[in-house]
Amino acid sequence: MKLRILDKYIFREIFLSFLFGICAFSAVFIGSGTLFKIARFITDYGASLSAVLKVFVFSMPSVIIWTFPMSMLLATLLTFGKLSGSSEITAMKSCGVGFTRIATPAILMGLVVSIGAIAFNEYVVPWANSAYRNVIYYEIEGNTTLQSQEHVILKEIRDGKIQRLVYARLYEAETEHLTGVTMQEFGGDGKVTHVENAEYAEWNGQEWTMHNGIIYDMAEGEDKKAHTLRFDKQTLPVASAPKQIVRAQKEPSELTMKELRAEIDIMKTQFVNTNKLEAELYQRVSVPMASLVFALVGIPLGLQPNRNSSSAGFAMSVIIIFFYYALMTMGNALARSGALAPMLAVWIPNIVGLLAGGFLIRRASK
Repeated sequence: MKLRILDKYIFREIFLSFLFGICAFSAVFIGSGTLFKIARFITDYGASLSAVLKVFVFSMPSVIIWTFPMSMLLATLLTFGKLSGSSEITAMKSCGVGFTRIATPAILMGLVVSIGAIAFNEYVVPWANSAYRNVIYYEIEGNTTLQSQEHVILKEIRDGKIQRLVYARLYEAETEHLTGVTMQEFGGDGKVTHVENAEYAEWNGQEWTMHNGIIYDMAEGEDKKAHTLRFDKQTLPVASAPKQIVRAQKEPSELTMKELRAEIDIMKTQFVNTNKLEAELYQRVSVPMASLVFALVGIPLGLQPNRNSSSAGFAMSVIIIFFYYALMTMGNALARSGALAPMLAVWIPNIVGLLAGGFLIRRASK
C-alpha cells in the first residue's frame, strides 16, 4: 500500500498523541510509585544522589512498557475524536474514502507499536531491571543481611554448553543451608550423565557439603542403566559462597523469555509448580500486543458522537484501561492458581478486547 498524504496525516496525529500519552501515563506511574521508593531509599538508607539518579533511570523501562497500550488507546481516541468532531471523517467519506481505508494507518501503527514493545520487553526491560536491583543491592542496601530465597539455580557453562546445573528448593540465610539439592552434570552431547540428590547442603566457610543423598550415574552402552549409590556426606562442587549464590539469582522480571523458558524447564524436572513463571512468560507477549487490541477498540469509539474533546477521550481511555487491567489481574490469579492454563488465562483481556474491537469496527464500518 502506497503511503499517501491522508495516511501521513493520520500517522502524524496518532504518533503525536501517542507520545503525549507515554509522557502523561509515565508521569502518573513515576509520581505514584517510583518517587515514593526513591524517598524511602533516601530516608531509610541515606542513598547518594548518583544512586538515586541510577534508580530513577533504570526504573523507567519497566514503567514505559506498561504505558504503550494505554498510550495507543488514548492516541486513537483523541485522533479519531478530533477528526470526527471537525467533520474531517465526513469529508473523507464524501470523497469516497471508506472506513477501512481511514482506520488502516491506526491499525498498522498499533501493530508496529506491539512488535516494538515485545522487542523492548525482551532486550531492554530485563537488563534495566537487573541494573536497578544491582544499584539497590550494592549501592543502597549493601550492608543489609542476606535474605532466604526459594528456587536457587546455579549453572556452569563452558563454550556455550551447560556443564553442571545445581538446583535447590530453598536457601536458608540463618543456617546457610541449601534445602532439597539436585546437581546434574552434562556430557558433550548435552545429555545428563551424572545426578546427585541430597536433603540439604551446608556451608562450612570454605565449601558446600551435601547430606543424606543418592548418586545416579547414567551408564553408556546397550543396557543404559543408571547405577546408584547412597551417601551420608558428599562435597558439592560449587565454589560460590552464600553471598555470591544469592546475588547470582535473578527475579523473573530480570529474565529474558529464553531464560524464563529455561528456568521453567529446570523447575519442571524437579516437579515444582511453574504457573507463576509461565504467566510471566506469556505476559511478555500479551501485554505488548494490547497496543494493537486497544487500537482496534479506540478507532470506532473515537468516532462516536461527542468524542471531540480531549478530556472526554482521556476519561474514556482511563475507564477502558481500568476494565482491561481488572481482567488482567483476574487472568493472572487464574493462571497462578492453576484454574486455567497460564497461556489462556493471561490472554483473556486481549481476547475480550479483540472481540469488542471487532464488533465495534464492524458496526462503525456500516
